[in-house]
Amino acid sequence: MAKELIISREYEKQQLQDCYDSKESQLVIVYGRRRVGKSFLINQFFNDRFDFKLVGDYRLTKEEQLYNFYDELKRQSGKIIDTPKTWREAFFLLRDYLDEFKDDEKHIVFFDEMPWLDNQKSGFIQAFEYFWNSFGASKNNLMLIVCGSATSWLVDNFDHNKGGLFNRQNCRIYLEAFNLYETRKFLVEKKGIEWSHYDICECYMILGGIPYYLNMLSKNMSPSQNIDNLFFKKRGALWDEFDNLYKSLFSKSGNYIKIVESLFKKKIGLTKADLLQETRLSDNSAFTKMLKNLEDSGFIRTYRYFGNKKRGTFYQLSDYFTMFYLKYVKDNYGKDEGFWTHHLDNPSRRSWAGLTFEQLCKDHIKQIKKKLSIAGISSEVSVWNTSSTDEHDGAQIDLLIDRRDRIINACEMKFSENAFEITKEYDENLRHKVSVFKEITETKKAVQLVMVTTYGVKKNMYSSRIQNEVTMEDLFERV
Repeated sequence: MAKELIISREYEKQQLQDCYDSKESQLVIVYGRRRVGKSFLINQFFNDRFDFKLVGDYRLTKEEQLYNFYDELKRQSGKIIDTPKTWREAFFLLRDYLDEFKDDEKHIVFFDEMPWLDNQKSGFIQAFEYFWNSFGASKNNLMLIVCGSATSWLVDNFDHNKGGLFNRQNCRIYLEAFNLYETRKFLVEKKGIEWSHYDICECYMILGGIPYYLNMLSKNMSPSQNIDNLFFKKRGALWDEFDNLYKSLFSKSGNYIKIVESLFKKKIGLTKADLLQETRLSDNSAFTKMLKNLEDSGFIRTYRYFGNKKRGTFYQLSDYFTMFYLKYVKDNYGKDEGFWTHHLDNPSRRSWAGLTFEQLCKDHIKQIKKKLSIAGISSEVSVWNTSSTDEHDGAQIDLLIDRRDRIINACEMKFSENAFEITKEYDENLRHKVSVFKEITETKKAVQLVMVTTYGVKKNMYSSRIQNEVTMEDLFERV
């Protein structure tokens, strides 16, 4: 097993090893956003040594998928077999093939991108269900791995299955994007790239911690040149990734794109009612399902509004690639092949970096809590805002950590090229935020200001108002 080739993923590798060592049959489900490295993890961990492996493709018909099944099984078994006409026939052939193996040897079957095998009215999932319950579950020497980017399909057919697959999986592995620590490790060990933490942060705010995208970066180019090469150069590697990404994951992808475009326009997020108004889509179970699919697939996040359950769940766009595409690539592709390099000092780029850094901080809450020495304290993360009234101006706090020990950390996040300076005007703004927050929420807890910045806060007459600081270096900590 080629575990040494896999960057990080220590917990997931241990999960796979435990399943392999088990004396019972194992049905392993591997979830995760498209391009996050699910197939790579499994292929590398088992060194591509499978007793049977089939890869689905969303562009193929049922007949074409069945032919691929036949071709793979014929190659593995070395026998002359008939091409199956149905998935039930296919799984009967697979059963006969696996039944010939010795019981004292572990055998691995891998269905990669399984959701794409389940074409409309194909009968795939019913045939698979019968295969596993009638044969696979009783074979103690069998480890069957199911993988897919269409996370919602896996959730529906395994986690929420009300038939024969209910509670059948032995192990669920949700593969998340790399955090900053893992991203730096990947760039150094895999790509030989030694960039500053500042440059890695900015790169992360474009590509996220998605290994497939990170692997496209070149050590022979600057960070900005890399982004130009991937996005703005004609026929760059990622010029058509956005459309392919959504089309391959979601049927009626246009409606999904309407949702993410609406969320992109509202940084703090939108409620379901707001989204319905913005997208003009119908308020039905299909819309609710689309929101769930986007969340399960890692494109949006849900969060609560501090102290006000009546406002309901907020939805926020959280996929860095999507945010960058909608902000800069959608309307600029092909117009300026050096667009990102030419806009190094552009105010729009600085504004984008500041707003996206807030998302990065929310994705590194564990690191922030570690720095604040509150990792072991129960807490909830939320946001808060209020509109202007006759009594006060509006105010907004984008990250609140509400702690069980009766303290609320109000976090301000700033992405800057140097130590951040708190001016008189900004100090007044901070005072106003905290004052209005206490007044509106009527909280009895102590409110402490935390600055999360790239290079810390410059010491001056106003900096003493900050109770705690978290810097960019802290966000790269291993947790």
